[in-house]
Amino acid sequence: MTAMPQPRYRVIRYAGLAGAVLLAIAAQLGGALPELPRHHHPVAIAQHGHGAWVLLAWLVGTTLLVWAWWSARHADPPPRWVGVTVGLWFLPLLVAAPQGSRDIYSYACQGAVYAAGGDPYTYGVADLGCPWLSTVTPMWRDTPAPYGPVFVLLAGLAVQLGGTLWGSIALLRALAVAGVVLMALCLPPLARRRGIPAGRALWLATACPLVAVHLVAGAHNDALMVGLLVAGLLVVAVWPGRPWALLGAGALLGLAAAIKITAVVVVPFAALGAIPGRYRPAAFVRYGAWLALGMVAAIGGATLASGLGFGWIAGLSRSGDSVQWTSPPTAVGLFLEYLGRLVGVRLSAVPLTRVLGLVVLAGVVAVLWWRARTRDPFLGAGMALAATVALSPVFHPWYATWPLAVLAATARRTRWFLLPVLVACFLTLPDGNNLARFTKFQGTVVMVALIVWVTGRGIRWARAQRRSAASAVTSPR
Repeated sequence: MTAMPQPRYRVIRYAGLAGAVLLAIAAQLGGALPELPRHHHPVAIAQHGHGAWVLLAWLVGTTLLVWAWWSARHADPPPRWVGVTVGLWFLPLLVAAPQGSRDIYSYACQGAVYAAGGDPYTYGVADLGCPWLSTVTPMWRDTPAPYGPVFVLLAGLAVQLGGTLWGSIALLRALAVAGVVLMALCLPPLARRRGIPAGRALWLATACPLVAVHLVAGAHNDALMVGLLVAGLLVVAVWPGRPWALLGAGALLGLAAAIKITAVVVVPFAALGAIPGRYRPAAFVRYGAWLALGMVAAIGGATLASGLGFGWIAGLSRSGDSVQWTSPPTAVGLFLEYLGRLVGVRLSAVPLTRVLGLVVLAGVVAVLWWRARTRDPFLGAGMALAATVALSPVFHPWYATWPLAVLAATARRTRWFLLPVLVACFLTLPDGNNLARFTKFQGTVVMVALIVWVTGRGIRWARAQRRSAASAVTSPR
């Protein structure tokens, strides 16, 4: 870790604050406001009203925030300094309009439907009478809620207490901030137990612009999911082998999964971390059972409390309606479809490549778990989350916060996961439009080229590992 002089810390703090203020201005002038934008393309946005100033404020603000975050990525600042700095960055975004996504309006509508006695898992909000339907992106108006019962309960409560649209948004933001705060409280002790500097871990995970823009300003429910997930891993790390603690950890992980089901991927690794000594199959089953029991109890209790049954599981299949090159399996499918058009053949390759991506994901997670038996299971959990984000049918920038939070507290080498996060910071405009929509062909080609390069590097690394292992076996003792 590098020690930075105090003047450098001040420059980073206030450069990031200036970036946050510019992003708040961009949100007020042209963010994800309740009225749907009439102009979707960046060029059209720039030519309309304050559009040019919105894009300029967004670009400069994002660049300043990214620069500030990236500049201290190798440092180990005091956790208190990190908390004050990140808190200052959040303030202007908390009082500005939502930005980066319009999902918060979907949350409010689903909460309004549930608060009125409807079932958001049966139909889309357009069919169930949301009072703020015009604020929801048309693509998602007819889609059942893809979130778990914990979030539907919280969204319904936010609408009941908030009353109005803006009151509901304020409370949904408060829930997101609570998730970020929980993550921030749990990361330093988790990092210390994994031998990672606490200040560095806290900085990487909370000062990342994706957290400010998408988890705080955009109030994505990923904030709560990640906070609960990190809290569950911390309980496992502090009290391995203790049934009462593992029950609590399982409950925390279950609550995370009952917001977004992807949190389940860390459970097998948490079960490895729950073993107080060396890995043994019997110990894995014994301590993993306590985790599983806590998780099942939390998910079952939330499902019963919602009164909606297990209809939320069916809604998960509709989250793949978006087709963008930012998902590697989807990019491969789009590339094959483009190649087919060159020879006059119309293919529908995306569904197939997405299924293959999930098959590869299952294999990668299995290999990571197998390796984690004799290594760090918490690092394995972070890598499994990274694989889940990379190989899922859909990628949105805020998904990158899932592995970021865990890897910040467990990984010694960071460049491999920080660089993709840096790129993701620039993918969404203030009004919620994703730049991937306007670069479909170019992005697909670049993504496929990147996949080929990464695959080639992986093959060379695997061959080198085999040669090293073979020479170790054959060398004389």
